[in-house]
Amino acid sequence: MDTSAASLHDLLERQRLAWRARVPDRAQRLDDLGRLRSALAARLEDFAAAVSADFGKRPRAETLLADGLPVLREIDHVRRHLGGWMRPRRVGADAMFLPARCEIMARPLGVVGIVSPWNYPLNLALVPLVDALAAGNHAMLKPSEHAPRTASLLAGLVAEVFPPERVTVVQGDAAVAAAFTALPFDHLLFTGSAAVGARVLAAAAANLTPVTLELGGKSPAIVAPGCGNARNTGRIAAGKWLNAGQTCISPDYVLLHEHDRDAFVSLMRGYVARHYPPSRRWSDYASIVNDAQHARLVAWLDGARKAGAQVIALAGEAGDDPARRILAPALVLDAPETAALMREEIFGPVLPLVTYRDFDEAVDYVNARPRPLALYLFDDDPARIRHVLAACTAGGVAVNDTLLQFAQSRLPFGGVGASGMGAYHGHAGFLAFSKAMPVFRQSRWSASAWLRPPYGARAERLLRWLMR
Repeated sequence: MDTSAASLHDLLERQRLAWRARVPDRAQRLDDLGRLRSALAARLEDFAAAVSADFGKRPRAETLLADGLPVLREIDHVRRHLGGWMRPRRVGADAMFLPARCEIMARPLGVVGIVSPWNYPLNLALVPLVDALAAGNHAMLKPSEHAPRTASLLAGLVAEVFPPERVTVVQGDAAVAAAFTALPFDHLLFTGSAAVGARVLAAAAANLTPVTLELGGKSPAIVAPGCGNARNTGRIAAGKWLNAGQTCISPDYVLLHEHDRDAFVSLMRGYVARHYPPSRRWSDYASIVNDAQHARLVAWLDGARKAGAQVIALAGEAGDDPARRILAPALVLDAPETAALMREEIFGPVLPLVTYRDFDEAVDYVNARPRPLALYLFDDDPARIRHVLAACTAGGVAVNDTLLQFAQSRLPFGGVGASGMGAYHGHAGFLAFSKAMPVFRQSRWSASAWLRPPYGARAERLLRWLMR
């Protein structure tokens, strides 16, 4: 059931009053996370069916692997380390203030808002929720209206595990989402496009609400000369064709040496033939989520062709199935920089190839563009790897693989510049939804009493000593 925009303030106020009345302690947080894990594990098959229905078709294995498993792993990691994260951290007081003591306490913020997208509707809603609950907050979720079955199932799951004054799910269209992001949350996390992210940031600014933005952009894969082998090509392909390319950290384009291009194309053909064979054609491949997204991708491919690019259908000309919104894997060669798929995040199973003659050209190409959410480097030369890591800035980096940096519980996930701000996952998520509150504990005796007016010779001597 959709939530009216008018009732959102009431929901927020109920959560805020409940949080103030009883801030969740460690026992409550662990219990909440344990019950969420049990309820989710029992419904993973239902979620796989709902996500597939929302997409038109998505492989069960992809939903379990990329949507369900990360949430379960995040809960397990957080519950294992929560006690240590909550413990106040002692830090040394400046020498001139001894014997005073200092510490930093992680304090929950209050009520957190979470806006999640349609492409991984379970993962990108519940992982930030886990981190927010671990930090001791209450939370309101707004899942995407473009995955309505999953959103409805998510609302039922949350309602079963939590009272609405602790966690609640808000359903509705873009107008509800706009009203949601304008609420005076204590923190707001948004995952989605850069264009919508800019509007979310503007709405949050009116309330001075701190924001974590997880956006996207054009994440490059740099293939060093001679490194476009079967292993590396397979890893790029696996990262690109998962969820039919509808992944914010999917490789958006590949930079490779001009002498390696033909071999790379041949290896990509072989990968698609092996992993999506005609006998099982598209049974393990996701549909494009809706007609509008499918039409956009088809239009971008047509525009690239008209601009002189070569489009290589890796499954052959008969691979597409428009009735089911199946868009077969495709490579694009020699696309002009003015083409839409070279300027915008593709978010689909289309992979442009950009060639270079000198390796530094590839690094310069990446650095001349907005900082990406992910950077992938395929290379076996340690010196060249160090050079790229020193020269480029990205939200995250994987060397000799794709996507797997996201799956590391001990690594923060977040963008930089145009690809986002802030980070979460594991301890980084706990910190994102906490206030690192500094505490200064004065001792019974303090030299600062000597620096009170009226200032005399003793104060002057002490000041001269302090400023030496």
